Amino acid sequence: MQSRSDREDYLGKGLIEGVIEVKKEERELLARQKLLEMMAFEKELFARGIRYIAGVDEVGRGPLAGPVVAAAVILPEDFDVIGVDDSKKLSEKKREELFYIIKEKAIAYSVGMVDNKVIDEINILEATKLAMKRAVLALKPKAEYLLVDALTLKDVKLPQNGIIKGDCKSVSIAAASIIAKVTRDHMMKEFSKEFPYYAFEQNKGYGTKAHYKGLDDHGICPLHRKSFLDLPYLIDNAE
Repeated sequence: MQSRSDREDYLGKGLIEGVIEVKKEERELLARQKLLEMMAFEKELFARGIRYIAGVDEVGRGPLAGPVVAAAVILPEDFDVIGVDDSKKLSEKKREELFYIIKEKAIAYSVGMVDNKVIDEINILEATKLAMKRAVLALKPKAEYLLVDALTLKDVKLPQNGIIKGDCKSVSIAAASIIAKVTRDHMMKEFSKEFPYYAFEQNKGYGTKAHYKGLDDHGICPLHRKSFLDLPYLIDNAE
């Protein structure tokens, strides 16, 4: 026969488990609602008979080293994966998980990139647009309509909508941001094996303390964007 304290412990445990389950259901409900909100642009276009809607986004505009990478993603009308959001809001673990799910569920996805040398030649904004254009043109099947994060791609002759903070408002753009981010992160981790002094595996080319220490101790490497660096680093490298 259970003692009173045992019964209280049992009831207390059951109450806690019940509260946890309710909170889990609430989180799932909110995530589902978020997905519906982020499908609004796509739903409107689907209703007009447009099937191949590509979300387009980029990562890597701010780093001192490495390419700028863009992705274009066409999702099916019944896409129902919760948790897809602006890649900057997600943990690395969650991005990696969604990266493979999106690739599996997408009708099509592609990546375009522009290296640091071209960035130095044409500037980061034009390089970003070029990376996006390359991603869009590589899609198979081809996109019928573009949802682009913040920009308009005038060189791409497709109807499009440049959405400010689109990676927070459109699930297609958010999916593209995840594909672009994880792709670039993987690249920078590989580059760190060839150029180990700059902690690329951690900072992905951004200007962290460890990165600047690598620059101070070893100068620039072939991945660095000279147009992003202070003159002393360039002079030291020339010498």
